Amino acid sequence: MTRTRPWRKALIALFVAVVAFTGYHAVRTVSDAIYWNAHRDEPIERWMTIGYVAHSYHVPPHILHQALNLQPAPDHRTLGRIARQSGRTMTQVEDKLTYAIVHARPPYPPPGPPPRPFQPAPSPKP
Repeated sequence: MTRTRPWRKALIALFVAVVAFTGYHAVRTVSDAIYWNAHRDEPIERWMTIGYVAHSYHVPPHILHQALNLQPAPDHRTLGRIARQSGRTMTQVEDKLTYAIVHARPPYPPPGPPPRPFQPAPSPKP
């Protein structure tokens, strides 16, 4: 008859806990990555914050703060609340942010050269 060592059960329990902890954080990391990749250039809405819009559109937050004449301090208010408190409509806030975003991003690359006209290859002489 074999005796089980008391530390063996503790070691197995610790291993299971570490695997569960690692698995949980791996799933969270993957789901966060999928979430952010799916939310690029989302249409601006009332519930968003300046930080969310800045992250979605890849624009520094201070540019959006300047567009709305706000102090570049961390601001967790929604755009709807900012519009109400500043006496603007949500459409005005959206327009100002959109203008700032368009002008903060680098311009689109120039179009490539036009395609060359088709020239058939010369046929080999017999």
